[in-house]
Amino acid sequence: MWGCNGQNVCMDLATRIGADAMRDDVPVRAASTIILVRDVETRPAVLMGQRGKGAIFMPHKYVFPGGAVDDADEGERLVSPLDPRSRRLLSLEVGEVDVSPEALVVAAIRELSEETGLVLERPDALRFFLRAITPPGRPRRFDARFFLAPAEAVRGGPDADFYDSDELSRLHWVPLVDVRALDLANVTAMVLDRLASHLPSLETPDRVPLVRNDRIEDRVIWLG
Repeated sequence: MWGCNGQNVCMDLATRIGADAMRDDVPVRAASTIILVRDVETRPAVLMGQRGKGAIFMPHKYVFPGGAVDDADEGERLVSPLDPRSRRLLSLEVGEVDVSPEALVVAAIRELSEETGLVLERPDALRFFLRAITPPGRPRRFDARFFLAPAEAVRGGPDADFYDSDELSRLHWVPLVDVRALDLANVTAMVLDRLASHLPSLETPDRVPLVRNDRIEDRVIWLG
């Protein structure tokens, strides 16, 4: 596995990542995803919904709320500053998509609201957890950052009302012990496995993986 302990090292590795992307005509878009977690100390559960059967990307699959970063997300101000360590790791120049840490957070909060109706009121509660780049050969490709957040960070807390949207249906809190019963993409299953081993902590891990394929055993850069 590759190590990545500083910006210069990450920039060297970016050459390899860029070479992979050049062999695919599908552009890679920056994306953000929020993993909301409730009942961390007792029976941890995550908020997930099902993508429509007609969706181009991951049809039928259960996913976390999230989506691509829009141009308008750049320049938006946060009501509270981003966690410093998360910001530093998000700022590492790895890959081909140039986007600010703040835009990634704004996109995550916006997508959560659009897809579930939930409003995350505390951006400072978000923690960078994992990054995954969709492999070549897919109809759409994303450079996705996954954020952890406690359910208490949303308006109304763990019992706040949420609703289905055009993007996600069958939204519900899924206990981690039951999550394997859902129809999951490999990358989502991998993220959930890492989350299960990371809890009860909701802090950024000592080393954040950047996964080039759908499994942690594949090509990984460790951001630390």
